[in-house]
Amino acid sequence: MATTYSQDLKLAIMATGENAGTWGQITNTNLNLIQQAISGFENVNIAGGVQTTPLVMSSGAISNARNAVIKLSGTITGNQTVTVPDGIEKVYIVVNDTSGAFTVQFKTETGTGPTFQTTEKGTKILFCDGTNVVDTGLLGSLIEDTTPQLGGNLDVNGNSIVSTSDGNITLAPNGTGNINLDADTVRVGDAAAAAIITTNGAGNLTINTNAGSNAGAMVFNQGTNGNITLTPNGIGKVKIVGGGSIKSLTETATVSATAATGVINYDVITQAVLYYTSSASGNFKLNFRGDASNSLNSYMETGESITLAFLATNGATAYFTSNCQVDGSNITPKWQGGGAPDSGNPSSVDIYTFTAVKTATSTFTVFASQQQFA
Repeated sequence: MATTYSQDLKLAIMATGENAGTWGQITNTNLNLIQQAISGFENVNIAGGVQTTPLVMSSGAISNARNAVIKLSGTITGNQTVTVPDGIEKVYIVVNDTSGAFTVQFKTETGTGPTFQTTEKGTKILFCDGTNVVDTGLLGSLIEDTTPQLGGNLDVNGNSIVSTSDGNITLAPNGTGNINLDADTVRVGDAAAAAIITTNGAGNLTINTNAGSNAGAMVFNQGTNGNITLTPNGIGKVKIVGGGSIKSLTETATVSATAATGVINYDVITQAVLYYTSSASGNFKLNFRGDASNSLNSYMETGESITLAFLATNGATAYFTSNCQVDGSNITPKWQGGGAPDSGNPSSVDIYTFTAVKTATSTFTVFASQQQFA
């Protein structure tokens, strides 16, 4: 009985008593063919226009269709088809490393097989069932599976979870689920870049202690002698809803070498104290406003008050104020002691303190006092 060849890998199957004196070489060839099928690599150049490139499985000889890994390369200018012989059953790892935006199909001679799309470069794990070539989907499963699931914890083994092309990383729990960061320290920011924590919509940003039971202290630490700055948007204010306790507090004071006279615009958004260091040249009136673009009425809510100080320097001839304005409208203050001042104090600094209370829309009551410092 003559030598035959196996269906799938075309290995030589020797009949009993055949090939005396040469069976060892045939066996070695079979081992090489098995090695090729298990770990062999073949680079197949399929450059060119529309064409079919057949891979060969020769009986008892090294041939390209037997390799475990087949790399398709070259610049293609048309759709390509690569075939393996009918009737063999085998696993293939196929790499599409071609250049050119055209399809590449890997199939049996008369059957079907998967197609690399025009821009799809990469690797597929395939198997031939003797009739068709089938894509196992193993390498594409994570990309194509829109709802992948883990059977256990994800261990990154000291590595990072990164995105590409400036893409975001989104953690989105289902329904009312939370994101729990079980760590003593959570760090944000990229090297020396500023870090931003923001809400995804118009909702509030709430920071709780002790899982929301409000039992712990909330501490904001800064570097050596560094400030902690709370900056509302526009004319918004930093509000403390509830009692407060502080060790000390500074206010912004504007010191200007200006002589008091006429109407003086007092912008409450930018200062709590306004100090004119040059001697007054005439009687004056303070106009309290938010700033040049915002009224005091828009800056304050009904039921709020604000206390401001104006420091007026006087020379030998003293000048003073006895009334004020809010947003350009005259208001007669209620003066400490029951009467408005009728003069300033020569060669001194007169400090005027005004407390404005908003009692209704565009309605203010102002309490005032004058004190001499010499």
